[in-house]
Amino acid sequence: MIKVNFNAIEKKWQRKWAEGKVFEVKEDKKKKKKFYVLEMFPYPSGAGLHMGHALNYSIGDIFARFKIMQGFNVLHPMGFDSLGLPAENAAVKAGEHPKKYTEKAIKNYVKQMKNLGLSYDWSRMVSSHQPEYYKWDQWIFLKMFEKGLAYKKESPVNWCSKCNSVLANEQVHDGKCWRHEDTNVEVKHLVQWYLKITDYAEELADFKGLSEWPDLIKKLQKNWIGKSYGAEILFEINNEKWPIFTTRPDTLFGVTFMVVSAQHSKLFDLVIDDKKKDVEKFVKKLSSVSKEDIDKLDKEGVFTGSYAIHPLTKEKIPIYAGNFVLADYGSGMVMAVPAHDQRDFDFAKKYGIDIKEVISGGEIKKNAYTDKGKLINSGEFDGIESDEAKKKITKLLRKKKLGGEVINYRLRDWLVSRQRYWGAPIPIINCEKCGEVSVPEKDLPVELPDKVKFGKGNPLDSAEKWKKVKCPKCGGDAKRETDTLDTFVNSSWYFLRYCDSQNNKKIFDLKKVDYWAPVDFYIGGKEHACMHLIYSRFYTKFLRDLGLLKISEPAKKLFNQGMLHGEGGEKMSKSKGNIVLPETISKKYGIDTARLFLVSVASPDKDIDWSEKGINGSLKFVKKVFEYFNDVKIGKSSASSESKLNKTIKGVTEDIENLKYNLAIIKLRQLFENFKEEENNETLESFLKMLSIFCPHIAEELWEKLGNNGFISLSEWPKCNEKKINKKLEMAEQTVDKTVSDVMNILKIVSDKGGKFEKVYIYVMPFEKEYFDEILIGERVGKEVKIFSVQDKDKYDPEGIAKKSKPGKPGIFVE
Repeated sequence: MIKVNFNAIEKKWQRKWAEGKVFEVKEDKKKKKKFYVLEMFPYPSGAGLHMGHALNYSIGDIFARFKIMQGFNVLHPMGFDSLGLPAENAAVKAGEHPKKYTEKAIKNYVKQMKNLGLSYDWSRMVSSHQPEYYKWDQWIFLKMFEKGLAYKKESPVNWCSKCNSVLANEQVHDGKCWRHEDTNVEVKHLVQWYLKITDYAEELADFKGLSEWPDLIKKLQKNWIGKSYGAEILFEINNEKWPIFTTRPDTLFGVTFMVVSAQHSKLFDLVIDDKKKDVEKFVKKLSSVSKEDIDKLDKEGVFTGSYAIHPLTKEKIPIYAGNFVLADYGSGMVMAVPAHDQRDFDFAKKYGIDIKEVISGGEIKKNAYTDKGKLINSGEFDGIESDEAKKKITKLLRKKKLGGEVINYRLRDWLVSRQRYWGAPIPIINCEKCGEVSVPEKDLPVELPDKVKFGKGNPLDSAEKWKKVKCPKCGGDAKRETDTLDTFVNSSWYFLRYCDSQNNKKIFDLKKVDYWAPVDFYIGGKEHACMHLIYSRFYTKFLRDLGLLKISEPAKKLFNQGMLHGEGGEKMSKSKGNIVLPETISKKYGIDTARLFLVSVASPDKDIDWSEKGINGSLKFVKKVFEYFNDVKIGKSSASSESKLNKTIKGVTEDIENLKYNLAIIKLRQLFENFKEEENNETLESFLKMLSIFCPHIAEELWEKLGNNGFISLSEWPKCNEKKINKKLEMAEQTVDKTVSDVMNILKIVSDKGGKFEKVYIYVMPFEKEYFDEILIGERVGKEVKIFSVQDKDKYDPEGIAKKSKPGKPGIFVE
């Protein structure tokens, strides 16, 4: 077999693409329709890329190349999410400054990505650690501050001792830090910066503009936002009115206790002296303020010694501090109806609290009755159905000015301040006289100081020279805010900066962003559903409201890629020693072979395992293609070959559009297997064009070998001429494919029973025989194959199988 110097071919075409600026694009409203392809930008780890990353980026690259060849003006950029705690921790561990460490990692990433043959417009690259980028993070923050959407408050927060920083609720998983899965999260009361994402809760709960997003993502976001309809009821506690939200005002007469969040800022105002020790001991046990984690806890509580007054019956209701109520959900207190809520029922049984039935229709000895029914033990509302009772009770409360209808959301405001160095500084100056003052726009960006001390707490606290400034309002002594912004802030709008990444005067040019946005095809993991993918939607809507965008959603189509596991199905990791590096694979097989293999195994949204056997199969195919194009003679086409070609063009085009890359590759291989020693130029060129999106370097080389000028990457995608597709031939090929499948099933059954066989005999109708090729079918089933017409007098048919053959269903015999 021919020896192919993959490395030389890859370097040659990567150089030519760069020199020709092949993938650099500009706005072109008149000639071409735009198409924006984007993979989520990565954190540049010092370890570099592995083949799992290569799979992710190849998915986008294949589609971008496809769209370029279809005549679209394709924006396909790349950048780096280069701020954040992982980079800071890794740099400190390596004894380097985060900036130096990060820029070295980015340089390596860019080199690796170029070696993968990715069609990025590198002239648009952004890195979030560069002041030219985070200047605009700060600018957006100030716009939110101006409009009351950025604010500071004291509240219970999740604290990771390893990060030495707070975490947003979305960053706590099962009571552990999302970065440090072995570290329990603590609860602290701190003054922090928040973004008022809840002001956009109603819009975020509307998914009409996301018809091409996966249903799973929309479901996860819907649950996270948690829109619910109900009533707000005022309970009097210590001469103060507390608004309590409930979705079941029909159960108001069944309230037998109240539960206040054990993390509530006013908790100890409710605790009487002789209960103080009990409550303090209870509060110390808490480990998270995340709703996801609270839902999984055993429900526990402690009596505060205080009572609420029922708004209608005026009964005294005991107040417990509980571990299952969020401090910032509604008022941070809930009314408990144990007869009709299972959580409340379990809590009441545990602590010996009264259970009062107010909805008829169920048995409440062992479990709560949570369905609807007629009211009982509810005074004037007895006998009324639940739905009607909700309205009537709420109407009475409204009349007495003790409540009314409300919509509530589970979504909480986004905690964005971090007590770490490697983040965008929050552009606020703290003045004793003026309070929190915005840094003037002309002074942006507020740059991170280079000289800081790492090791204890927030390094910016030790940067005295950097901290001390004059107040922009009064001119007096003041101090900079030393918290930095969560890295998810940087990634909430980066896709817009790509539209005009070199603009130093504005966040972006409105005409340019209007041309490119939204992203047409966005690729990233489903784990970002309730973090980046909600935050980016929030930012898009806010920037729209500033008049900077005409769009309301960041991306038209979202695609969640599968994961590449190590051989044997284990997750790739350093500790397991099963990480597969692109450099190693490129040297051994060629990067095009790897790209082909990665998308051949399964649909790109499915998890796959790395396989040396699998990639060797792809290598064999690639070498066969090279060998064929080295020896092929240019000749005329036949009606049969034209039919096969156009059928393949149609099928491959549909498969690529539907992201069924694996099926497209099967069709390409089938077309190739049908090539003769002599083929016409159109067939050969069309095959290479379709192959080029998977194997760009090899396709460019063979394109040039056929005598073409220019790049195959910029050539026109082949068009299907449906008139040339022979339906009869197509049906015959389907019969052949089905026959091969039947043969494989028979061979498996025989093998499972311990049988041995060497030959396969197939009996077809006389008019079908011309479509059955003994050699090709033999290669596909891995056995010697003989094809007979059922009317062949000399056929070998010891068991009379030919008699059972039917049109489209040949008889099969193995021995």
